[in-house]
Amino acid sequence: MAPNAAGADTAANGTADATIAGPSMRADGTFDAAAFLSGLDAIFDAHQAATKAAPYLEQAMIDAENAGDDAGLLTVLNETMGFYRSQGWHDKNQWIVQRALELAARMGIADTEAWTTTLINAATAMRAAKHYDQALDLYRQAQASAERTLPRTDRRLAALHNNLSMVYSETGHPRQAEAELRRALSILEQSSPNPDADLDMASTHTNLALVLLDAARVAGEAGGNAVNAAGESTAANAAKATDAPRDTAESQTIGKPNKAGAADTGAAKTATADTDALQEANAHALKALDIYRNGRLEHSAHYASALAGHAQVCYALGDYAQAVERYRQALAVIDECYGRDTDYYRTTEANLREAQRRAQRQEQRQAGRAERYETAHSDQQTKDQQTKDQQTMPFPESNPGATPNPATSKLEFQSKSAAEHSRETNPATNPASQRKFFSGTRLISKNPCAKAPAASASFSRNQGESREELAQQEPQTAGTATTAATAQTEAQTAATAQTKPQTGAQTPVSGLKLAREYWKTYGQPLIAERYPQYRGRIAAGLVGHGSECYSFDDAISRDHDFGPRFCLWLTDDDYAAIGAQLQADYEALPSEFMGCARSDSTPRAARNGANRRDGVFRIGAFFESITGYRTAPPADRPHEWLMLDESTLAAATNGAVFADPLGAFSAARQSFTMMPDDVRLSLISRRLGMMAQSGQYNVPRMLERGDGAAAWLAIGEFVDAAASLVFLINNPVSVGYPPYYKWRFAALRRLSRRMATRLADVCEQLESLLRLSSAACYGGAGFGEGGRGAAPAAGRIHETIEHVCAEVVAELQREGLTDSDETFLEWQRPYVEARIRGTDACLHSM
Repeated sequence: MAPNAAGADTAANGTADATIAGPSMRADGTFDAAAFLSGLDAIFDAHQAATKAAPYLEQAMIDAENAGDDAGLLTVLNETMGFYRSQGWHDKNQWIVQRALELAARMGIADTEAWTTTLINAATAMRAAKHYDQALDLYRQAQASAERTLPRTDRRLAALHNNLSMVYSETGHPRQAEAELRRALSILEQSSPNPDADLDMASTHTNLALVLLDAARVAGEAGGNAVNAAGESTAANAAKATDAPRDTAESQTIGKPNKAGAADTGAAKTATADTDALQEANAHALKALDIYRNGRLEHSAHYASALAGHAQVCYALGDYAQAVERYRQALAVIDECYGRDTDYYRTTEANLREAQRRAQRQEQRQAGRAERYETAHSDQQTKDQQTKDQQTMPFPESNPGATPNPATSKLEFQSKSAAEHSRETNPATNPASQRKFFSGTRLISKNPCAKAPAASASFSRNQGESREELAQQEPQTAGTATTAATAQTEAQTAATAQTKPQTGAQTPVSGLKLAREYWKTYGQPLIAERYPQYRGRIAAGLVGHGSECYSFDDAISRDHDFGPRFCLWLTDDDYAAIGAQLQADYEALPSEFMGCARSDSTPRAARNGANRRDGVFRIGAFFESITGYRTAPPADRPHEWLMLDESTLAAATNGAVFADPLGAFSAARQSFTMMPDDVRLSLISRRLGMMAQSGQYNVPRMLERGDGAAAWLAIGEFVDAAASLVFLINNPVSVGYPPYYKWRFAALRRLSRRMATRLADVCEQLESLLRLSSAACYGGAGFGEGGRGAAPAAGRIHETIEHVCAEVVAELQREGLTDSDETFLEWQRPYVEARIRGTDACLHSM
């Protein structure tokens, strides 16, 4: 029996079944998003998420797909991203993220709150999976979108700043993380109707406490005091520096600065400053707990994170007994909300064990000191009367070397990871939506596809309507808010109206839309009627070769390899059972649909040819036919990644998936989008080298020699490398790969029009280079306006190449990939390659 997305068997144990409609389906076969969200809330209210949430979400995905409800499906995918993240199912979540982004892009919801929300959720999922570069890229896109769609005091902006702080914290930038959290706190303070019972305020206070603690640790590692990697307090380290009894300092509480030694040393000054940071951390952690108690939210998952956060602060202060108590309370809440088989529970449990070990050792030391003190005190009573202070002075412990090695300490601030779930604030004030930390970016309307007031006009904005004109439109009131489905229909209607030719002729349908409708009209009924037992196992879509897979097809594309078609992808076992018969049934489907006839003019277009592009495939064999690999190479085999052309990867990851109940096809497809960052950096270095050699070095030399053909080829190499570099800088996991030469500029233009695209103006400059190359390379002495010859064009080519290279250097600096201002790109390669972690020779140029 095959595993489903949650790892459970698809048996009668509550897991999803594509042949049975779930509770979110109405009697008329439409998807009820409100009922879906209510049902999900009920599962969490009953603390049954550990066993019931995954099959519920999987069934909802199938229901929304079967109903053809893109808005409803996006709602489900947004909730699924959060739940999978909470369970630590990061690999499974990768294809959910990709699917949500592709669906949102296809729906055309840019410049809407739904797009902002989806970007935030996707970025947070990537951050939890430790794909930090991709997370930062998505967060930047979300910020750019939020500036257009959200008010400055919108609580989702606080969530965005909160989650950005996590990326900075986890990548070793605590000060940037602190700045983001203070921005989040400021937004919440301005927007909260009751800050003393606001869950988002509590989460942010907890996060700020942890970041301040982390900053103190970093300062301690640099200065030899503060909180070190083992979690010891500033006071404890300062005490050791002054030869005072360690347990005196170790038992100090916040608000009692170390007085054990001479104070005017550099270490003591640093200790005082970092003690202030610890005082503030403790204050924020306690404030968070007060908010949960005031709001009677002690049974929420957020509360567990706040407890674990305060436990970490207590541990750093040396109050191990209190840390143990907080961790125990946190585990009880985690068990209640999520069960024990989660990363969250396991990490917190490990922290509890470490805190217990330290508390026990501290207790033993205190008991030993008390016994030694009693003996000493008894002996001295007959000799001398001790003052009260002398009577209570503890003795040094007998084993001062008992402190664990920081390198092997199990804690090492792991509670920051354990409590990470609290570091995603919930924009909704509705108590039902506050019950789940992972729905922190669920729209307040409880429909992540709900459009902003001007969303239905977003298409006309692309037709030239100004922002000022849009601002003059009458805003919607809460009572007349457009539903997701209605807004999407209106937007599609507006888009159709905008794109119709003035002559009244019908616009040709796109290949992807034709494929989707063909699947819905003939493919779905075929599966339901003849293969009902496989309905929940067959993936469908259109991916691979062909202009329609890139959405670049037009009327000219219809002269070859065009027509109604789709792909069906099966596991090896399912293909062995039904593949041949299903292929025969597919070939028997009508060859004409929506006014389009299928063309078999080339061998690759034949339905039953060896190189066919549609029909029934084994999942692994399909990708192997394109890339040579059934799934992407592992990250530890970078040489194999480097052998894959970007255009090959583009063909394996383009198109659209219409249905994938098992998730097996999407998982394989997603694996090819996840280019290891070492490989990406290595390719960036290679592109820099080619741009320097071809454009900066050889173009002027070839022009000076009068070798127009060589100069033309050198310009082409520069343009090709620069186009590839734009995709690599923007990260393929977010923007995809550049396709082969025929569609490379079409893809680059499309990317350059996206919000928050880096190096967005490079495309236009590259096209200028190509236009100028004719005059510069073959103009001759009397060529050009006024017979001035090729010299002006050659001069502009040189200026444009240098301008592009200067922009590239500035972007490398913004990305933290270089510290150099050198604009000859060859000299930037060592700086970029210094960021490569792997030592494989193929990754490095020298």
